[in-house]
Formats: sequence, structure tokens, C-alpha cells
Amino acid sequence: MPTEHAFEGVVGRTLETSTPWWPPLAQAPDGAPNVVVVLLDDVGYAQFGCYGSDIATPTFDRLAADGLRYSNFHTTALCSPTRAALLTGRNHHTNGMGRIVETATGFPGYDATIPKDSGFLSEILLRNGYSTFAVGKWHLAPAGEMAMGAPKDKWPLGRGFERFYGFLGGETDQFHPDLVHDNHQIDPPRTPEEGYHLTEDLVDQATLFMKDLRAVSPEKPFFLWFTPGACHAPHHAPSEFIDRYRGRFDLGWDAWRDQVYARQVASSLLPPGTGLSDRPSWVPAWDSLNDDEKRLYARMMEVYAGFLTHTDDQVGRLLDFIEDLGELDNTLVLVMSDNGASAEGGPRGSFNEMYFFNFEPENMEENLARIDQLGGPEAYNHYPWGWAWAGNTPLKRWKRETHEGGVCDPLIAHWPRRLGRPGETRQQYVHAIDVMPTLLELIGIEPPQEINGIRQRPIEGVSFVPTLGDPNEPSRHTTQYYEMLGSRAMYHEGWKAVVFRPLAFVRYTENDDPFRSYEDDDWELYHVAEDFSEIRDLAAEHPEKLAELVDIWWREAERYNVLPVTNMPITGADPRYRRSHYVFYPGIGTIPQLVAPNISNRAWWLRAELVVPEGGAEGAIACHGSHAGGYAVFLRHGRLHFTYNHLGTTLTTVAAEVVLPKGPVEARIEFTPTGAHAGDVDLFYGDIPVGQGHVPRTTLVTVGVHGFTVGYQRGSAIDPAFAGRRAVTPGALRRVVIETLSEPQRTPPSEDRVGMASQ
Repeated sequence: MPTEHAFEGVVGRTLETSTPWWPPLAQAPDGAPNVVVVLLDDVGYAQFGCYGSDIATPTFDRLAADGLRYSNFHTTALCSPTRAALLTGRNHHTNGMGRIVETATGFPGYDATIPKDSGFLSEILLRNGYSTFAVGKWHLAPAGEMAMGAPKDKWPLGRGFERFYGFLGGETDQFHPDLVHDNHQIDPPRTPEEGYHLTEDLVDQATLFMKDLRAVSPEKPFFLWFTPGACHAPHHAPSEFIDRYRGRFDLGWDAWRDQVYARQVASSLLPPGTGLSDRPSWVPAWDSLNDDEKRLYARMMEVYAGFLTHTDDQVGRLLDFIEDLGELDNTLVLVMSDNGASAEGGPRGSFNEMYFFNFEPENMEENLARIDQLGGPEAYNHYPWGWAWAGNTPLKRWKRETHEGGVCDPLIAHWPRRLGRPGETRQQYVHAIDVMPTLLELIGIEPPQEINGIRQRPIEGVSFVPTLGDPNEPSRHTTQYYEMLGSRAMYHEGWKAVVFRPLAFVRYTENDDPFRSYEDDDWELYHVAEDFSEIRDLAAEHPEKLAELVDIWWREAERYNVLPVTNMPITGADPRYRRSHYVFYPGIGTIPQLVAPNISNRAWWLRAELVVPEGGAEGAIACHGSHAGGYAVFLRHGRLHFTYNHLGTTLTTVAAEVVLPKGPVEARIEFTPTGAHAGDVDLFYGDIPVGQGHVPRTTLVTVGVHGFTVGYQRGSAIDPAFAGRRAVTPGALRRVVIETLSEPQRTPPSEDRVGMASQ
């Protein structure tokens, strides 16, 4: 049998005539540092203290003060694409990650399947003597492959990480996360009432991974990919972190932004001459709001600030542990965000962001009544887009768009042994695809020609190692295309052409036309080498330069799988993961939304095959959703129950009028639509009717990212009266069969909107 290493000893007839030999262990280059990448989510350019904010981020500020702060670092404008670019050194469309995995389409640049010839940094480091850990958000597996029964080759352990603890999707509840440990799903170790918060748990697990490593390998370097859900919605944080900001943001986003800009200028973060871009017309002036709006929106920002400070505090705890190991001096730490601040809270923010994704208007009176719950386990909140705009000071626009507010983000580098403690700012242009080749060069590893026998495609990023030691070193990355959901940009030698393309469900002004011809797009032109914040549109003055950059964009689009370009988030559901007949057995792992039964806006039935013991049966039969919305089928007091939770505010429970008989019995629920978003519910034991009711309002499109379970409830309670895991009585549930009986009433704009729910 062939082996990796040919035996180099001697095998004689006896031990006395034989010489043993051991194959060498993989060794990292001499002096190789530990590498810790801290990748935050939806944190804007101006939201760290060291980038101008007054939000307390002492850990990040200390890293910048003792390291380097990059002012011109760029991402892809969205999370899955940026994560793929960081880990592979290739453009997001090269990786099939032209958008988030939940909105994949059947084209090479958008299929959410990172090819094996785009090797991960983790795969390379693992083969060069490193231990590799991923802790936090993944969001790099196709949406249909996040279930326990799905292939695992695109999960972290399939792409070069030896350990994983976190969540696979785009967002999760910070108090009731959808956790995966290595390759299996688990429940959180504590409840919110016991003080649980996901970011704290992630740090606990990261330190445990390092402890395990040091127990057997005292000197082996490690690569820690630390990617908390912070500060993506829902904005959740311990109350003591939120309350320290009470009253801090009463001045509003306009005045706060002015103060941030002044600090940025004073700290020399920005290139000389950088102006403050204007407030767009669709962001209301703070002074135009009424007192109730100001009070609510200020509190939403207090919650976000508390979330960010809590995250900084936990990263500090992580680094303190590395320092206790005596290894911080030779640990290369990078801190960054995956895209600009998020405007997905809409103009008014949200107590429960599922309202936005289901086209439901929020009630100001109700939100005010629940203002003190913001940031806690009962909420699923997001701030108004005025704070996202301010969070990207001095830049234009925000996440999902290719103006600088969407693609320019903080980047901090800290490595005392190699860099010293310069406390300087670097203003060279850098892109996410440059991080991987930079790390390889710093460690002293050549990019491999093959990984696992698969020839690797060229790395598309450019190392920025020369900039680490020289603030005057010219940028080596001179040309970079951008595309996100139809919005496009082309950076080339200090110039940038950019065009905003509205989505069907987000129109900022009446003039926004998402269906216009791409030939009619109104491109803008900026000399960003001198106009960092894109204030002076030079398209009319330099039409030849604009035409040159647009031509380059189309050339790059062909080269990197960007075509066909579209601004439609969903161009058709992936047929590989949909069916009308489902059979489930109790105890299966959580099924993600894309492959769970889709009962929205259609007729359906559910049949539970039971064997009721003498003492009766209790517990969950099937559940999908959370306290923010969903449905639950369960047994309580020996009777069948069905609860429909509409967006966390309206609960409808239909209960059987009689107790289940002992022995084998079929419990059935039938749902019959009576309108666009309502329906009748009938309960049966066998063919005998035992209950009926009416659901006055069903969810238009989605119950969120919380998955479907059988035989137990996972996460927060869909029905407050049915809280906890509530596993069904052992042996009582044989299987569950679900049949969808009609095509759902399609609402394409709504589907587009929910497609972006997990960014």
C-alpha cells in the first residue's frame, strides 16, 4: 500500500538486525507566529474608537496604538463573499460567492460552492505545521448543505480546520444560537437566565482549543479564525454594557457624525483633504424626527454600542489568555470587518427584524412599549439606517453597495515581534484578497501548486507586506473590480468608477428604477487618490477616463465569473432542495429553512404517528422558528396543540378538545388557506375531528434563520407557554409526515428581501 513517506529505516528478519524510523512531523517555518484573525460582522468604517467613534473599544484601540491601522482596506460589501476572499486570496465570483449563500443561483460565479482549486489558508497552514481553529460564524457552505444529513466537505472541518465551534449560517440569536461543535449540532451550555451570551461562549471555546493544543504541543503555532456574530443583527448584549451608553446618542446621527469626522481628521486617519460626504435625502435629518422617534432610535444605537463594546471586551479576554501563555508577542493579530455598517434595519429600525423581511409595517407605539427589552432575549432588533450611514463616516452609503461606505472597512495589524509597536496609520489601497498572500509571505510559506492532488488556480490577491514597514511604499494592488447585487465599481490606479443599482425591494427615492437597462446606468467617477470619500463626481469632466474604467470593469467581469450581472437577489429557488412530501424521524438535527418544509401561503397537512404510553405523552412534535416568529406542533396535558406565532406579537393556539387515546394513534393537522395570508386549522385523531381554529395572519415569507426540528424544540420558545427543549416522551413519536398541497402564493419582491435576511 502506498504511503505518504517511504520507510527509511531497515527491516531485518529480527529486531536486532532492524533499524526503526519515524516519518517527520509537519513543521512550521522557524519563528512562525500564531495567527489570530478577528473578523467582525457589519461593523462600519467609523465604529471603532481608533477610527473616530466614541464607542468604547479599548482592546481594538490598544492593538492599533501598538500596531498598524489601515485606512484604505476594502472588502466585497457582503459577508459570505468577503469571507471567501479572505480565506482563499481569490475574488468572490471566482469562488462562486458572488453573494451570500442563501441567494445562490445556478451560475459559476454565484453557486455558493467554493471550488477545491481555491485552497483555503487553513488547508495550507495545516499542511505546514499549524493547528487550525475556526470559532464563530462560517457562512461558507451552500444553504442546502447546513443540515446534519448533508455533506460536510464544505463545513470548516472539510476545508482545513481541525476544530470548529460556532454557527453555519449568516446570523443567529446571541442568546439562543444555532450551535455546531466540530461536525455536530449542540445546545448552548447555559440559558440566558444563567448569563449565557454567544460571544462569551465563543471565547471560552477558543481558549479551550488553545489549552488542548498546548497540553500536547507546547510550541506548535496555531491559526485561529475568530468570527463572532457581532455586530450583525439581532443586536444582543448584556444589559450592563447597553446601559452604560444611556443618553450618549441623544444628540442624533447628524451631530454624532460631525464629531466622528472631527476625530478622524485630528488623528490623521484620513488622507489630507478628505471631505465629509453629504447626508442623502432618504436619511431624515435628526431634527426632523419627533420626540418618540428620537428616544427609540437613540436607544437602538445604545444597544448597538453596548454590543460592540461587549465584543471588544471578549476579544480582550481572548488576547489576555494568549498573553498569559507568553505568546502574544509572537502572535500576528488582524482585526477587521466584513463590510460596511448595515442599513437592513430600514429607516425606522426594528424591534424584530422579521417585520422588515416580511413586508410588515412596525408599530411605533408597540416598539416604544418594548423599548426596555431592546438588546435582550425577548428582542430581535436592528437600528435605523441613519446610524448605519453615520457608522461609515465620512463615506457614502453602506453594506451591500459598492460606494466606499459598503466596501471600505477597518483593518488593524498587531505583531510586536515583527512589527514592533509603531502605532502608525497606513493609507495604501488594500483588498480582502490580499490578506491570504500577505500572511503566507509573513510566515514564510510558498503557495502550493496542489492541495490534496488538486492543482490550484493562481492567487488573485497581492501581498501588502512591504507596507507594514514603510508608510511611503506604493500600493501594489492597483486594479480591483467590485460587484454586489447589480451595484458595480472599478478601482484602477487611484481612480474609481461606481454605479448604484437599486434592488426591487429597496428604493431610496422615487427615481430609483431597479429595472432599467444596464446600458442606461449612470456611472460616477472619482479620483479617490485625492477624494477618498467620493464627493467630487468627475464623470462629466473626464468622460474618457470613465469610459476606460467601465471597459476595464466588463473585461474583469468576464475574467472572474461576474456575468451574468443582475440586481435580483433571487432569480429562482434552487430546485435541488425542494419537494412536496417530507418524512422525518424524531431527534434529527435542525433542518435549515432552505430545505425545511415550506408551508408559507399554501395548503398543507402534518401527520404524527404516535404510540401513546399508559402515562400519556408530552413534548414537541415539530417546530420551526423562534420567539420572533414560527409555528410549533406539540403535546401538552395529553392533547395535541398547534401554535402559530406571527412575528412575535400575535399567538394563535389551536388545541384538541380531548386527550389522546393510549396506544397507536395518528394525530393530524390540516391547514386550509382562507385568504392571502390566513387560514383554518383542523385537528384530528385518526379520522375523528378533535379541534379547530383560525389563524388570522400568517407570515408572508420567512420565520427567520431558526431551523426546523422534530421531537424537540431548539432555541427560544415559539410559544411562551411551551418553553425549553421539551423533547417528546421517549418512544411516543414514530415519525412525522408533512405534505404541501398547493403551490405557495409567490411574492417575488418579498422573496428578494428575505433572501438578504442573513447577510
